[in-house]
Amino acid sequence: MSMNPVVHFEMPAVDPKRMADFYTKTFGWKAQMLGPEMGNYTLVATSETGEDRLPKEPGRINGGFYQKTKENQVPSVVISVDDIREAMKKVTEAGGTVLGGMTAPGEPDEIPGVGWFASILDTEGNRVTMLQPLPMGAHPK
Repeated sequence: MSMNPVVHFEMPAVDPKRMADFYTKTFGWKAQMLGPEMGNYTLVATSETGEDRLPKEPGRINGGFYQKTKENQVPSVVISVDDIREAMKKVTEAGGTVLGGMTAPGEPDEIPGVGWFASILDTEGNRVTMLQPLPMGAHPK
């Protein structure tokens, strides 16, 4: 069985602009505020990235800030998987709970140009996101 790496982190923000300013001033991170079509998500670079938007140095990850809601109040990690549906099946078999994407409970959602994701709860109630990235060089439909 191959290991699936943590590839991204996410943190909730009441005020994403204020949070982006804090991490930019404190740690030198770069923030890119996305529009309403992307859920007002804020992409965060914690290290230099290449044209492929991936960190240039192995072992480093970037992240993002999402709008804090009653349901989403804690930081989360994103784990890369080869097959989102197979990974969802494994979560259930191992005793976790598949929450799914944002549009349909129990179903993955597409992030245009990035891949497919689904959130889960592990056996301890921690929220984790799984991502099946698009193949390198692939373009969304």
